[in-house]
Amino acid sequence: MAKKPKTVWVCQECGSESPKWIGRCSVCGAFGTMVEEKIPDTSESDTRRRISSSGGGGRPSRLNRVGSADRERIGTGIGELDLVLGGGLVRGSLTLISGEPGIGKSTLILQTAANIAARGENVLYVSGEESEEQIKMRADRICRE
Repeated sequence: MAKKPKTVWVCQECGSESPKWIGRCSVCGAFGTMVEEKIPDTSESDTRRRISSSGGGGRPSRLNRVGSADRERIGTGIGELDLVLGGGLVRGSLTLISGEPGIGKSTLILQTAANIAARGENVLYVSGEESEEQIKMRADRICRE
C-alpha cells in the first residue's frame, strides 16, 4: 500500500506553516492565504529534513555545537564586496544580491563576473529581469572601461 504524501499548509503572506488547513493564518492574521504544499519524502540520512533525525523534534540548536567547514572562497576583485561576503563568494553556493531598482546591482555583479572570468574561471550570469541584449550592452560598456 502506497504511503499518503505528507503535506503542510503554508501562508502565502508570511510563510508560516500549519499541519492542517486553517481559514485564518495564526501568525499574520490573513484570511484565505493557506496553501497546501507536499513535503518531499526524504531518507533518514538526508540533513535537509524539516525535523531533525537526532531526536531534536525541530528544537533549536546551539550554534556553538553546530559544525561548520571552511569553504573555498573566490575573490570578486572588488575589495569592499569581498569584505561584505566574508572573503569572497563561496564556491558551489548561490549568493542573492537584492536591493532597490537602479542602485547598481547588475553593474556590480557584471563587474564581479568579468573579474572572475579574467582569471580563467567559468562564470554563469543568470538574470530574471534583464534581456540578453540589456546584459550585453552593459557588459560592453563595463568591460571596455
